[in-house]
Amino acid sequence: MANLDSIKRYMVFVKPYWKEILITIAIGVMKFGIPLLIPLVMMYVIDDIINAEAMTQDDKFSLLFKIMLGMVFIFAFLRPPIEYFRQYFAQLIGNKVLYDIRDQLFTHIQKLSLKFYSNRKVGEIISRVIHDVEQTKNFVITGLMNIWLDLLTIIIAVIIMLNLNVWLTLVAIAMFPFYGFSIKFFYSKLRHLTRVRSQALADVQGHLHERVQGMSVIRSFALEEHEQTQFAKRNNHFLDKALDQTRWNAKTFAVVNTITDIAPLLVIFVSAYFVITGSLEIGAMTAFVLYMERLYAPLRRLVNSSTTLTQAIASMDRVFDFIDEKYDIEDKAGAKPLTRAQGYLNFENVTFKYNEDEKPVLKDLQLQVKQGETIAFVGMSGGGKSTLISLIPRFYDVTAGRITLDGTDIRDYQVRTLRDNIGMVLQDNLLFSDSVKSNILMGRPDATDEEVIRAAKAANAHGFIMGLANEYDTEVGERGVKLSGGQKQRIAIARVFLKNPPILIFDEATSALDLESEHYIQEALEKLAKDRTTFIVAHRLSTITHADRIVVIENGEIVEEGNHQDLIKRNGSYKKLFDVQQLH
Repeated sequence: MANLDSIKRYMVFVKPYWKEILITIAIGVMKFGIPLLIPLVMMYVIDDIINAEAMTQDDKFSLLFKIMLGMVFIFAFLRPPIEYFRQYFAQLIGNKVLYDIRDQLFTHIQKLSLKFYSNRKVGEIISRVIHDVEQTKNFVITGLMNIWLDLLTIIIAVIIMLNLNVWLTLVAIAMFPFYGFSIKFFYSKLRHLTRVRSQALADVQGHLHERVQGMSVIRSFALEEHEQTQFAKRNNHFLDKALDQTRWNAKTFAVVNTITDIAPLLVIFVSAYFVITGSLEIGAMTAFVLYMERLYAPLRRLVNSSTTLTQAIASMDRVFDFIDEKYDIEDKAGAKPLTRAQGYLNFENVTFKYNEDEKPVLKDLQLQVKQGETIAFVGMSGGGKSTLISLIPRFYDVTAGRITLDGTDIRDYQVRTLRDNIGMVLQDNLLFSDSVKSNILMGRPDATDEEVIRAAKAANAHGFIMGLANEYDTEVGERGVKLSGGQKQRIAIARVFLKNPPILIFDEATSALDLESEHYIQEALEKLAKDRTTFIVAHRLSTITHADRIVVIENGEIVEEGNHQDLIKRNGSYKKLFDVQQLH
């Protein structure tokens, strides 16, 4: 049933192109139908020309020349454009369907939660979107076109053969039931083996993607031999699954091809008997034997098609399994758009845990934040600081309690409009392998060049950008590899300046930088935070002494809050952290 369900769902993507599919099948009927003329021509040449005793030699040559001229015209001038358009339209429709599926998958990918990505390898996701989707194209080309063309070819061949000799036709199709049984027996297991093979390939791709991204770590720890062993394990696993599928596939071909090879031998024997007894002409026998090839060649193609179709449906299952991944974060019915937030936030008894069977990361946390206030979260690693700020843009939803923005639960806003009002600068800001300008434009894609430059100047980035090889058009490489950490941070800040949101989140934005870069970035961050509600997560306490309020979080709970001077006087957790850092 899962098989049928996947096909039904796939047909939704195929439906817009049904007219093109019918045209392609009609062209295909002509393409496959033309070769069916050859046995009839052969029969006519043998029985009505070569063996025609009443005709003179010149008459025979004249008639043979006319027939051959007609056939040359059909095969040399008529069939090539038919073949071209059949191939063109088949590939065109297949690629359009793949475009539509990948387009929906990318939309789906962007809606999946961070929890999903924390449990999945990027390479495996890419395998679903690229490899598995590509495999499903065979369902369109093979399942919706070639199989029908082969079936029509078989039907036309059988009708012609019935007109030639009914008994020989019955002999010719006597092996059909055995063929059908073998297909049913072998292909149910083949589909399962194909799906297992695809998953093993996705595992290899996922592992490879991670290792390519972490090549600097492998080199720095001299782990080449260890990683070679790890890759070999996954590669061997894939090889085992691929060979399992190959062995079963080979058995299928061996059995089915044996059946299709026996049938012509039966026809040769019976037709020869009819010729010897005088009930069949030699030309008719020749035509019948030639039609056996026209009959069983499509059957052999159907075997190949069945294998291809099985692989396509197995890939289809994996694609729809991926599409069926649930969204953790969705707009509720009647969610309203948030135009421009004022910036009042209230955390009301917020409890959060990543999974139901885990301990809470945040416990009954309460905090009120005024418009334009700068709040710094500090504490030991693992206390819940980064988790808390990830709840504000709804990367995750609270397990209990609620967060309100301007008096409204953030879950009552449309997610996209909520995030439009929030700008984030993280410790490791991802830059895309594009130009500096394109990365800044992520803040507001419709911004002008002047606005981009103004944002870069505000982020203290314009100076170093003008020193790059192609200035704003300089390619930064994958994840911004061609830039220093400080340069990447300033570009990340520039795109937040360009976005101009009322709420800001800085998560360890300066912790991994040298002092000079930290000075430039700290200056840009303070300029950016002016008159905005700002949240800062910081380990380096010297960078947040200016905050309106400092909130100390330990084990998911607020243990202290106040400004820097108040907390120092209180001589509690904050002062201990501060004193340790001052000593260092």
